[in-house]
Amino acid sequence: MKKLSLVLAAAGLMSLAACNSTPAEKAVDNAADNAVETIENAADSLENAADYASNEAVEATLENAADNAHDAADNVDDAH
Repeated sequence: MKKLSLVLAAAGLMSLAACNSTPAEKAVDNAADNAVETIENAADSLENAADYASNEAVEATLENAADNAHDAADNVDDAH
């Protein structure tokens, strides 16, 4: 849930950004980039956990969570 909150906060901040780059806007851009990286790293961790899952149901659940995380990162990047 913390990661989702971070994504939503970053998306909200990005929607406030204008075309000119002020220090505040650069900070928003950096926050968005960091959010994307954090979410992508979490997705990679989920994929790695899926590789070592004890059964197919757990593996499928972890893969779905990883896919959702990648999609969330893409959404943040697109909004940025």
